[in-house]
Amino acid sequence: SITKERTEVVLQGTSSLDPNDPAAVWEEYDFKCKPGDLTRRPCFISPYHYRLDWLMWFAAFQTYEQNEWIIHLAGKLLAQEEETLSLMATNPFAGRAPP
Repeated sequence: SITKERTEVVLQGTSSLDPNDPAAVWEEYDFKCKPGDLTRRPCFISPYHYRLDWLMWFAAFQTYEQNEWIIHLAGKLLAQEEETLSLMATNPFAGRAPP
């Protein structure tokens, strides 16, 4: 069976020097195939899945302690590692300083 509610892990970054500032603008990293924007048409890939997107779906059912790879993913996004960014649909910080 499939759950009736959709829980998601959302990765965001900010260029604000103080991330706790209420005026800080947080920008979301979009995945190629992970559910996100409800107005976006779902992707269809057969016979394979985008593995990272698939893992993000399962990570939403657990804590980050049970999915330590998410911490490493976030670190690679913060460092703007090209190999990691190639797995994403968009990089909101492209052409700008890292978040």
